[in-house]
Amino acid sequence: IGADRPGIVAAVTDVLVQRQCNIEDTAMAILGGHFSMMLVVSGPSELDAAMLDTALAPVATEMHLVTLVRAIDAAVAVPDGGELWTVSVHGADHPGIVHGVAAALAAMNVNVVDLNTRVVPGEGGPAYVMILDVTLPPSVDGDDFSDQLDAVCATLGVTCSAYLSEADIL
Repeated sequence: IGADRPGIVAAVTDVLVQRQCNIEDTAMAILGGHFSMMLVVSGPSELDAAMLDTALAPVATEMHLVTLVRAIDAAVAVPDGGELWTVSVHGADHPGIVHGVAAALAAMNVNVVDLNTRVVPGEGGPAYVMILDVTLPPSVDGDDFSDQLDAVCATLGVTCSAYLSEADIL
């Protein structure tokens, strides 16, 4: 994580390539002017997290980045079943929107796969927009899910829509 600037991805991935690491999964975003990236990489068996952390230290220093390197278990399989839905939430910006929606999803045993938020200019002031990809367990009916979500969003003073997602490439 660090102040956004050109070259961060190139510098970090250069360290990885030099150590024969393969990037298996990533998420990168600019949040409040700061660039953040999460990477899942695999590498030679002799390369451990401490060695990779040491190798990244010069890049972190030069680019004023905060880094965290740790070993993780092999990919955890997501249970089969359930449908991928997309949820959009929007309304006047105020504290508690993310928590309210997330708590409602957790109560329904709905898994958040991806979540993005933005504050955008609106007619009456800043508007908050949240887009989520979620997985409904087989026990949750889509219509009931939408109805419960509508009720929660109404108490939060925001509007929402939920729909079954089309298959995506990524």
